[in-house]
Order: sequence, then structure tokens, then C-alpha cells
Amino acid sequence: QVQLVESGGGLVQPGGSLRLSCACSGTFTFSSYTMSWYRRAPGKERELVAVISSSGGNTNYADSVKGRFTIARDNARNAVYLQMNSLKPEDTAVYYCNARAPWVQDSWGQGTQVTVSS
Repeated sequence: QVQLVESGGGLVQPGGSLRLSCACSGTFTFSSYTMSWYRRAPGKERELVAVISSSGGNTNYADSVKGRFTIARDNARNAVYLQMNSLKPEDTAVYYCNARAPWVQDSWGQGTQVTVSS
């Protein structure tokens, strides 16, 4: 079983930066899981923001965040991160960490609120 806990959200002005963290624990091999960040803005569907392969060698981003967000993982610390720069008001959302492997159901964290406003 996988437990995910996000942190690092908050209120930031447009153009600012935040770094989200997702701490992972439980009876699983973190380095075998693909990790992702999703977000859900008010009144909108959940959106995939960024994904990183189990080894960390491959990443993909939503077009809306390319060049501004960076996903990274530390397999020694069982953690995944999302560095968010040049934040815009439209980045306001609850951000969720996701762990995925073909042999188990997806695991989700409780989410962390990011608000971009002046």
C-alpha cells in the first residue's frame, strides 16, 4: 500500500515560484512507480501536469506548463518534486501527487492548494 503526502503549496504572486514535494511511504518499491503531478482548478476537470518515469530518465509536461515547471524525483528519499516558476493566476488549483504501476491501483495524495494572486 502506498501513502502519498503533498506539501509546499501556498499563496504566491504572479511571476513567483513554489516547490511542491510529495513524500511517499508504504510497502512498495518507489523506484518501480511512475510518478505524476495532477491539478484540479475550481470548476474544471483534473489535469495531468507532469509525469516522470520510474528511473527519472523521462519526463513529460502539459503544454500549459512547459518551460515553467520541472518534475524531479529522488528514489533514495522516496520523494517527487514539482518546481513551479513564473506562476500565473491560471495555475491556481489543488495539486495532487499520483503513483502508478501496472500491477496495482493508482495511489493519490490528499492534495495541496496553490493560489496565484496579487
